[in-house]
Amino acid sequence: MARLKVTQIRSGIGGKQNQRDTLRTLGVKRIGDTAIQEDRPEVRGMVRTVRHLITVEEVD
Repeated sequence: MARLKVTQIRSGIGGKQNQRDTLRTLGVKRIGDTAIQEDRPEVRGMVRTVRHLITVEEVD
């Protein structure tokens, strides 16, 4: 199964609470943090919610 590398590039401060919670659930807490997540529909939905705050790459 493919994996996604999620990197936070912008701050969640000033955003909605659900966006800040989504960043925390994805495993990133501050700008520059990177987390590896499984490529599943649930994770894709979370990525879509905060797509303006993160970058996403596929890794194997």
